[in-house]
Amino acid sequence: MANLYRDVLNSIPTAAIVVDKNLKVRYMNRAFGEYFRAEKMKGTLRDVTACGEKEGECGKGVKCAYCPLRNVFLEVASTGRTAFRKLILGSGGEGIALRMKVEPLGKFMLGIVDNAYETEIARELHSAQSIQQRLLPPASGRGGTPYSFTYIPCREIGGDLPDVYEVGGGTMGVLADVSGKGVAAGMLSAFVRAGWDRSDPSPANAIRGLNAKFQEMNLDERSYITAAAVHIEEEKSIVRYCIAGHNAPILLKGKEGISEIDMSSPPVSTWIPGFRYEDRTIGYEKGDILVLLTDGVTESRNAEGEQFSLERVEAILQRSENAERFIERLKSALKDFCGSFSDDITAIAFDL
Repeated sequence: MANLYRDVLNSIPTAAIVVDKNLKVRYMNRAFGEYFRAEKMKGTLRDVTACGEKEGECGKGVKCAYCPLRNVFLEVASTGRTAFRKLILGSGGEGIALRMKVEPLGKFMLGIVDNAYETEIARELHSAQSIQQRLLPPASGRGGTPYSFTYIPCREIGGDLPDVYEVGGGTMGVLADVSGKGVAAGMLSAFVRAGWDRSDPSPANAIRGLNAKFQEMNLDERSYITAAAVHIEEEKSIVRYCIAGHNAPILLKGKEGISEIDMSSPPVSTWIPGFRYEDRTIGYEKGDILVLLTDGVTESRNAEGEQFSLERVEAILQRSENAERFIERLKSALKDFCGSFSDDITAIAFDL
């Protein structure tokens, strides 16, 4: 029967631990061990929580006086009453909040973390978010063509992927937008980063290579990637570009106003697997501004359901003297207009 009870407790997502009055751990279920990354199944609180304290015995180290888990058990041991506590485990921006209830059980105390499963997911999302942020280019660049960009994911994990790098004597700018949102979109955007050939200065070649790798994954028609890529060739004063199903056009602000650059081509998907993407070029003059953006910018809606629109983007671009000012004004206008976002918001602007 004891084994049956143990199997039942190990199968539930609620984290449970039994501690005696001397703060020795007598039992923990699998959820508690996995959540706290226990080094042992029994022993001291240090043994089962991997707290990081290395000095002295458990309870006598430098950090022990501030251990939230130890203190809640000490409170119950001294008062004999149930205690509820919100605990923050971790530090330096990595803290995870959890709710814990500790009940006295004669010679023992039972600790229950009722949201361990949810907070473990939150911790994993936080880690994934940190990884995704490291994939982003610097906020602005001054080494090649100067640029500035904004990236605002609507969830913890975003589906947009901006990238800027130097190749072939010029500057490549890439903006990809994958289908879906959240974790699945984040995984697909990671595929874009891994599958994109950064050694080829041709946007079309890079998109064709990405499309070939996409076909190998055998995903269904609901998964797809739109992309806009440009290669800025300063010696020739041209922009080589290719667009794969990207709804928002590339914008070029020059002396004559703003040009909208579109291309009728499908996204990277299983819809037209053998489509052959091609490069096109457009000239520019010194002082022009080139903008890539996702449809999350133009299609963001306010409380009344009105879209932000391409016209508002172009109005902001028209009165912006450089890429950095455009990005600053665009972010401010979007937040004032929408407040919150239901899609990822991404834009890159280059000073040509």
